[in-house]
Amino acid sequence: MTVVHSYPIAVALCMLTMVCWGSWANTLKMEPLSYGFSLFYWDQAVGYLLLPLLVGLTFGLFGTEGRSLLADLQQGSARSYEWAILSGFVFNLANILFMSALDVAGMAVAYPIAIGIALVEGVVINYVAQPRGNPILIFSGVALILSAIILDALAYRNHQGKTCKPGEIRKGVSLALAGGILMGLFYYLVLRSVSPDFDRLVPGKFGPYAAVLVYSAGSFISNLFFNTYLMSHPFRGAKVSYSDYFSNGTFKYHSIGILGGIVNGIGVTASFVASKAASPAIAYGLGQGGTMIAAIWGVFVWKENKGASSGTKVMIAAMFVFFLTGLVLLVTSML
Repeated sequence: MTVVHSYPIAVALCMLTMVCWGSWANTLKMEPLSYGFSLFYWDQAVGYLLLPLLVGLTFGLFGTEGRSLLADLQQGSARSYEWAILSGFVFNLANILFMSALDVAGMAVAYPIAIGIALVEGVVINYVAQPRGNPILIFSGVALILSAIILDALAYRNHQGKTCKPGEIRKGVSLALAGGILMGLFYYLVLRSVSPDFDRLVPGKFGPYAAVLVYSAGSFISNLFFNTYLMSHPFRGAKVSYSDYFSNGTFKYHSIGILGGIVNGIGVTASFVASKAASPAIAYGLGQGGTMIAAIWGVFVWKENKGASSGTKVMIAAMFVFFLTGLVLLVTSML
């Protein structure tokens, strides 16, 4: 398999993760509301599984280090499979809850709660598990990125002026809390199945390509439970059925959703491949900076700040300053 040793290359992969995690949801904007979120989510689940499979059958087979993908899958212990599949279940449930919180209560409620919790919890857990890098720089960077996320949410709330009924706010907060807590756990869980050294793989443990493939398979399998339930018990909107997936979904609609899953899958695969050279805490922390990439899309592409007040524009500017400064601190913490 192909192994990354260079820290600059690992950071570049983490940046790729950030871009992908902050960009894949754009495909949801491209889908008509009539198609339904849970139907779109099935398409993205297909793409999310397809990408790790394609990468595993290329980069996971070529190279002189470690084991090939197929050999790695064959030698994996039952415990490693359990950790990776469990992580896929946890991530998928977290992502569904978070996206539902966005749909119910909006960005101003969902982002600071869910992503804020996930960012802090994930970095702390992964740093404690593998304490590498300067902790002062790492946690200072996390604090700045978290501040940027909060500023992003405040700016969005001020500009949109969206109001929710008390019941919707409570529902959105509950969904965001649950999603954030679970989102902060999934990365640590899948790393329990991964060998501590990619050069000399521990027997029974996975290399990065096998781990992300099993994890993605777990995520896809969990969709049979979580998304099936969501289809018939939506947090918002009308119920949909599997027949709607075929009758309402055109080739274009399915392609858009699969593209979203592929982009998301590129992000998670790049992160796991970079996790040893960059450290899990930094790989996860940089990846969750995708929130700011989403903000960039909103500001510069979707023009969501058009007509915003001067105060809102100041918050957006401060958001980017905090984010970039936090990014620099995270990157330099390993130098």
